[in-house]
Amino acid sequence: MCQKDEDRYFLQQAIDLAVKNVESQGGPFAAIVVKDGKIVATGANRVTANNDPTAHAEVTAIRNACSQLNAFQLEGCTIYASCEPCPMCLGAIYWARPARLVFAADRFQAADAGFDDEFIYQEINLKMELRHLKTIHITDLDSSKPLEMWKKSSGKIDY
Repeated sequence: MCQKDEDRYFLQQAIDLAVKNVESQGGPFAAIVVKDGKIVATGANRVTANNDPTAHAEVTAIRNACSQLNAFQLEGCTIYASCEPCPMCLGAIYWARPARLVFAADRFQAADAGFDDEFIYQEINLKMELRHLKTIHITDLDSSKPLEMWKKSSGKIDY
């Protein structure tokens, strides 16, 4: 199977999983993690089912895949998402370091369905004092101590 056909096949699997999730009262999002042409793990949106705002499909799939692979990074994997990842999921995907991301619906289609993340994209670029979320940066504590200890730690695992 050529790469394009494989991408279409696994992306359709993610879309089908998202449809099933909607049928079972979940959100309209799903993701699949694939390595070497095989599904390692899946995830579907469970935000309302789990009362967990971080239980997005991609985050769930990443957690499941890392557990399955016994690794904290998804080296050599592709994440197939039924929709363009939100800012939180995109950040998680970058931290997981898969080789590729393939998605179907885009963020504008998601916004049209009531999942509008545009305000987050805009907020990220604002100075803290201009953001809608009141953010306080306290600078007179020993905030650098954990970071300094990390830099000197002989047992650290870089990621």
